[in-house]
Amino acid sequence: MTRLKFLPLLLLFASCEGQTQEQKQQPPAADTGIAKKETPQLPEAISSYIAQNPDDGKPSQSAGTVSNGKLINGKLMPYRGENFSYFDQESYLNSRAFVNGKVKLAVLETYSALQKEFPGRKFVIMECSNKHGGPIFPHRTHQNGLSIDFMVPLLKDGKPYYGLDSLGASHYGLDFDAEGKYTEDKSISIDFELAARHMLLLEKELRRQGLKIGKVILKLELKDELFATASGKELKKLGIYFAQNLDVLINSLHDDHYHIDFEKVK
Repeated sequence: MTRLKFLPLLLLFASCEGQTQEQKQQPPAADTGIAKKETPQLPEAISSYIAQNPDDGKPSQSAGTVSNGKLINGKLMPYRGENFSYFDQESYLNSRAFVNGKVKLAVLETYSALQKEFPGRKFVIMECSNKHGGPIFPHRTHQNGLSIDFMVPLLKDGKPYYGLDSLGASHYGLDFDAEGKYTEDKSISIDFELAARHMLLLEKELRRQGLKIGKVILKLELKDELFATASGKELKKLGIYFAQNLDVLINSLHDDHYHIDFEKVK
């Protein structure tokens, strides 16, 4: 399906007020201060923003729901890690990369596990929540620190591919067909096995924090491809809820990423 009729919404999404253009994102590298090896410097604006938003050590509180809530003592996700990065500098500087502290810990531990299993593979975090939660255009959810969009990992001719990862907010407008192939270049496709493995490991780490995956939104036509993989079959056995019915716009926009809502284990 073409995205042209959704272009106005996507352009609004890509526009961030009050921010000047900084240098493009560098390749993913650690910003946690614990990496021993030398890594590329963060853009000055990012370094300053991180310094302005330190972890105060107070526990996070996610009030209300993902679609009508707020976030208290939200934690800023790292802009980079050893094998991951945040997808867009403007989004980051506009307070759209905050989460509940327990979610942050689970996500980072998951990336550490993925680094051991898939050394060299890179992953990308997309939009999270505002610092204090509440509405975050154009998302219908993401309001209480318990939602994250994760960019789908890609392959090109069967090999890891990162050529589309640095598109920023316009990445949400990429179009993949029902088999997970990029419509502009069919040699590029979604790595469904790795996506499913990520979700499996994430669920494991969430459980350590008293949380779980409450809901996954992925383009409906892609679920069969995901569940057909070895890790996808394991994922399906867990009974994690995947959205069953989506309107045309929401369905179309959830092929380049998978949206995950988290919730407390009851």
